[in-house]
Amino acid sequence: MEALQIGRIVICNHKSPLNLSEIPRNLGVVEKLCFAPSRSRRGCASLLVSRSIGDRNEEEFRSLREGYSAEEEPDLDVTQLTPRQDGSGSLLGLQLFPTYDEKLLVNSNADTVSVIEEETKGIYEENPPTKVTNNIVFVTAEAAPYSKTGGLGDVCGSLPIALAARGHRVMVVSPRYMHGDTSDKVFDSALDVDCHIKIPCFDGLQEVAFFHEFRAGVDWVFVDHPSYHRPGNPYGDSYGAFGDNQFRFTLLCHAACEAPLVIPLGGFTYGEKCLFLVNDWHASLVPVLLAAKYRPHGVYKDARSILVIHNLAHQGVEAAVTYKNLGLPPEWYGALEWVFPTWARTHALDTGEAVNVLKGAIVTADRILTVSQGYSWEITTAEGGHGLNELLSNRKSVLNGIVNGVDVAEWNPASDEHIPFHYSVDDLSGKVQCKTALQEELGLAARPDCPMIGFIGRLDFQKGVDLILSAMPELMQDDIQFIMLGSGDLQFENWIRAMESTYKDKFRGWVGFNIPVSHRITAGCDILLMPSRFEPCGLNQLYAMRYGTVPLVHCTGGLKDTVENFNPYAEEGSSQGTGWTFSPLSKESMLAALRVAIGTYREHKSSWKGLMMRGMERDYTWEKAAAQYEQVIEWAFFDPPFCQ
Repeated sequence: MEALQIGRIVICNHKSPLNLSEIPRNLGVVEKLCFAPSRSRRGCASLLVSRSIGDRNEEEFRSLREGYSAEEEPDLDVTQLTPRQDGSGSLLGLQLFPTYDEKLLVNSNADTVSVIEEETKGIYEENPPTKVTNNIVFVTAEAAPYSKTGGLGDVCGSLPIALAARGHRVMVVSPRYMHGDTSDKVFDSALDVDCHIKIPCFDGLQEVAFFHEFRAGVDWVFVDHPSYHRPGNPYGDSYGAFGDNQFRFTLLCHAACEAPLVIPLGGFTYGEKCLFLVNDWHASLVPVLLAAKYRPHGVYKDARSILVIHNLAHQGVEAAVTYKNLGLPPEWYGALEWVFPTWARTHALDTGEAVNVLKGAIVTADRILTVSQGYSWEITTAEGGHGLNELLSNRKSVLNGIVNGVDVAEWNPASDEHIPFHYSVDDLSGKVQCKTALQEELGLAARPDCPMIGFIGRLDFQKGVDLILSAMPELMQDDIQFIMLGSGDLQFENWIRAMESTYKDKFRGWVGFNIPVSHRITAGCDILLMPSRFEPCGLNQLYAMRYGTVPLVHCTGGLKDTVENFNPYAEEGSSQGTGWTFSPLSKESMLAALRVAIGTYREHKSSWKGLMMRGMERDYTWEKAAAQYEQVIEWAFFDPPFCQ
């Protein structure tokens, strides 16, 4: 008779370690231990103990099954003792469901399980067990609300929660930034897990610690090191980028590879079969480390990695001599090798040799994602590839784009705490009230009939602010109001201040960034202008549509993917668009689109209302994006590791 595999469930409280010596072993040799999280309302975890028994223990196996009688365990459904078989039909094991969310005591004499909990009935009807399909590890330089400078923080603060809600076990690994001010309070709930590791890099052993907070179904893990303790943002301060960023993010990558192996979260580690979602260059050493440091020793051979490119313009390029600091074998230098073209070199003796961390991830990751389908194509072109277009074209078969989602809890005009009046697609009356309230707040004439145009974003070349600057004299000749919110290049900040003094009745500028004000501008404006030169995804146009504000955007990247150009001649019943796109990127093209939009607002109220409602009805939620990420994750595990 073939050996039988008996799956027995033992529940342990995640706050205390499990003593395996207490598990009775008289059923035979313990063949393997495997863990499955059981995120019940009391937060326990299940331990599946598989044992192998032969003919001599067949009677004990039969008595074990008979031990689960309705008289002894009235709340236990024995019909769910499910056999598990292999492809040939042979019995591999039995697993008993449902699991309980309190301690189960193993009776070593009778090999039966008794429940030490009074209230079990009805629990599983309220919280049905969720099948965990993947262990997903996000590696990122920022994750809202703990740290954020832009869209990367939004993505890594929201997408993990959406994936966890779909049944995955999700960890986010990010630095524990301490600035020495009130902003440090966001880490108050993250506790030291008392796990310190030493990382071999930069000519020594660098010690890091881990902090952990379980929130919204996600394990938020923070890497702690003195290099993360300084004023400024994650990348720099008022004096520019930090000079040791390569060191800081090398530590992050090494620590992220160790975290699933060494940190017992909920009572057990994530283990080796993980899916690493690495974001931008800051996390790009992770796929290289998996291939060069771990798999040659049999570790992470079943893990996969997906590189998510949020902005290809930033690649983590440093001098070639710094390769020895990264903790990688010498023979892997070619994966990161980068040679600048002659015209980009600083002097005649400059060989142009460098290391490019993002290039290393493109070479070694199992799959590559961008934050929109349009951007996934643009980065394969010479214009949008920033020198990596040929390499990305060679990996085009594993390159996809998924549009970012919107945090519908934060960005919801029906419940937004930052706007004075609420409204929805069924009742738009509050939209006009938000507009007049914004006009009064800014000291502009309260005119509901006057088209109000807004801009929210960084004041830099990428966002097309210079285009707005050149077009403003002509635009101000029309009867409109214009509001800009943002910070960035000093010349643009000074220009905003000068414009406000020149056009006191029509223009307002807010130098800096203020979240409540950004919400009020999004709700109060009629048109949101986004003339970005390139935009991997863009979030402001998604927020605008959700608030009934019509976006007018340059036809590029994620803007092109998400804003459907208005077509007044579309057949009745078919989509007529959600905004305007313009191309090429020129002052004349942008002004022409603005004049059409302003004319539509003034003269075609029914068409304008249709634009607003269609935008508000679009589904750009994180749940939709998470489902698309699941498909790419499935593809990643379908093939063997790209770098064995």
